[in-house]
Amino acid sequence: MLANTEQAPDMLDKILIANRGEIALRILRACRELEIEAVCVHSSADREQKHALLADESVCIGPPASTDSYLNMPAIISAAEVTDAQAIHPGYGFLSENADFADRVEKSGFTFIGPKAETIRLMGDKVSAIRAMKEAGVPTVPGSAGALDDDERKNKRLAAEIGYPVMIKAAGGGGGRGMRVVREEKDLIEAITTTQNEARAAFGNEMVYMEKYLERPRHVEFQVLADGQGNAIHLGERDCSMQRRHQKVIEEAPAPGITEEERERMGARCVQACQEIGYRGAGTFEFLYEDGNFYFIEMNTRLQVEHPVTELITGIDIVAEQLRIASGEPLSIRQSDVRIDGHAVECRINAEDPRSFAPSPGRIQNWHAPGGPGVRVDSHVYNGYTVPPYYDSMIGKLITHGPDRRAALARMRQALIEVVVEGIRTNIALHQDLVTDEAFREGGTDIHYLHKKLGVKG
Repeated sequence: MLANTEQAPDMLDKILIANRGEIALRILRACRELEIEAVCVHSSADREQKHALLADESVCIGPPASTDSYLNMPAIISAAEVTDAQAIHPGYGFLSENADFADRVEKSGFTFIGPKAETIRLMGDKVSAIRAMKEAGVPTVPGSAGALDDDERKNKRLAAEIGYPVMIKAAGGGGGRGMRVVREEKDLIEAITTTQNEARAAFGNEMVYMEKYLERPRHVEFQVLADGQGNAIHLGERDCSMQRRHQKVIEEAPAPGITEEERERMGARCVQACQEIGYRGAGTFEFLYEDGNFYFIEMNTRLQVEHPVTELITGIDIVAEQLRIASGEPLSIRQSDVRIDGHAVECRINAEDPRSFAPSPGRIQNWHAPGGPGVRVDSHVYNGYTVPPYYDSMIGKLITHGPDRRAALARMRQALIEVVVEGIRTNIALHQDLVTDEAFREGGTDIHYLHKKLGVKG
């Protein structure tokens, strides 16, 4: 069962959901349980989206292009003004980690359902984030203490001290962009310059830094909740190592092979870091894990796509907790209240060619969601729905829960057989292959495993 969702006396009355797709629908459902009115915005291409049709009020904020709609800050804030919303929930993606947006929301008199703007800025810059984590006692990947300068001799000496291979990373990067692996000194300077140029063009920030490149790490992340009033907890860890081009494909919780002692130790450090930076809301500390060691890489200051696996093993509704925190309530859950129950696995279902991975927009002629014990489907699609070509290709998330990992995977295998999506191409066949893959079934595959399986370079 999910956590108690009875409305508190000072709960928000009305919020605006500044997103689309399954996450907009997920937030709307949480609002319904808490008896909060939901205003949903949409582009002209999303008029028939479930969240827009089911909302208490819906507002068109622009044409299909996300730059003119879901990234249009004035339009979103105006929508909140005309509908008398009290707060804005950004979901994930789009403006969810945009400090300027958070700042403008608060200055316009609304509550931003997420961290403070200064916290987003602190953790959005990987150099300052790593510095903050070091000060909080969170282990980080060996690397430069800050941004690299133009001193070539100094940079070569630093790389030699760290030990090749090293990775050059953009301070403002994300989503797998702005990263370059260097295995030999002769390639170092060119890699730094190229990454700086790419970072300037993509993120408007040419700052790059250097860190040790781990050969076979896993991606393990910790979910946290903090109320900004000094209270914080962690909800255990997730394994998100099954990735393609740094984009997660399958996530699970808890992470295979992580001991209770490791969970308690690293979770406590994440909690301490939240308290030291004054964190507010839901967040995720992302680590590389290799040979029993955790290395912080970044913090996502928002709700994660994979939050359902944590909800299923803890029974805590993370979105409802976000809304309570935004209402000014102190955290009602103590660390001692958190219990890990069973195992959960999530497959991201994308509208894409199963071989080329090219997006496959179009009309869904037939949609059938699987069912049965321990099966959850988070999706906004339906029979006759048209997947637009303008946005991310994810059309849903299939999540299964069981008393242990074996049971969760067995339920996922059956769910993937039952799910039907006709009219467009999807990556369901890839998931069917992965959940029967011997190495994945054993648990603990690293972040490079899928690239190697597909025969492509990382």
